Amino acid sequence: HQAAIASSSSTRSYSSTTPLNDRIVVAVGGNALQRRGERLTIENMLKAAADMAPTIASLAQEHELVLTHGNGPQVGELALERSAATFDILGAESIGQIGYVLAQALSSAGCTTAPIICQVVVDPQDESFRDPSKFVGPIYGAKEATALSQSLGWVMKPDGEYFRRVVPSPPPLEIIQIEAIKTLLEQSPDILPIACGGGGIPVSRIPSNPRTLTGVEAVIDKDRCGSKLANELDADGLIILTDGGGIWQNFGKPDAREMKMASPEYLEGTKAGKKFPGSMGPKIQAAIDFVHNSKKEGAWAAIGDLKDAGKIFNNEQGTVVKEDVQEGVVWREGKSVASNPKQSKEQHKSG
Repeated sequence: HQAAIASSSSTRSYSSTTPLNDRIVVAVGGNALQRRGERLTIENMLKAAADMAPTIASLAQEHELVLTHGNGPQVGELALERSAATFDILGAESIGQIGYVLAQALSSAGCTTAPIICQVVVDPQDESFRDPSKFVGPIYGAKEATALSQSLGWVMKPDGEYFRRVVPSPPPLEIIQIEAIKTLLEQSPDILPIACGGGGIPVSRIPSNPRTLTGVEAVIDKDRCGSKLANELDADGLIILTDGGGIWQNFGKPDAREMKMASPEYLEGTKAGKKFPGSMGPKIQAAIDFVHNSKKEGAWAAIGDLKDAGKIFNNEQGTVVKEDVQEGVVWREGKSVASNPKQSKEQHKSG
């Protein structure tokens, strides 16, 4: 059946003591710990994590899982509190904070975790430093955004009807702790690694002494890093969980429709997500990159709503990205913006 995307354990090319079916990297957005319209408080983070934990724990029972997460709202909030701190330090703080919150919630759901602080090498000369695009922190009105830009020197860009701070988001080149993550998966299959949170802490190598690392003022996109993590772990699949569902065509218009399956070539050819470079665009690109770069036959990526996570594996919900999709795309029948009020409020579909 074309919709079946889980692969058999007998086809795995890596060694592991786990009897689980397949190796999956699951990426959860930082917004999953801060629902739209709610204040970013510790109480709200703990509540959101507790709501999310049973879904992740049930996936971990059936699949060999690695969990990664965003940190945009949290790192932006920390930057407000400590405007003098650099983003590598703020990133480390937010990753520790979120890792703890997720570990505590998952423990209550019967799942033991190991949050790992990961350093990720980037190129400090990357073009993203000239045109920052990664949204961090809360939303602001126009006047407040202008004031913060003038007083703190922040770069602000529109995010829907509001404004948010943007920072450079260079691509991840090397995950320093990748061997530790592999060892944990292969030797301790009952432990769920939480890795590359917030896209990892951006660092660069000193050219005159490459073993020496130095922090970089940036935030790496967590989906882009999750894609690289999944490729380096030889994962069978990459699932990107959002607070707004799969990939839509003509989102917000009367003829809008959701993709059930799509090939990387179709998504690239239609420039899916390019209208939303700060939100949905990187998620679609991460899915494309994982499938393109995977050495595993039948590798797939999926984008869908956190609440639908269990239904993504049999393609009941969300959008699956894989090679060899007939005519490049399969549309989800009976799924339109009009039939899904939550979707109609979202700002980040493919366009």
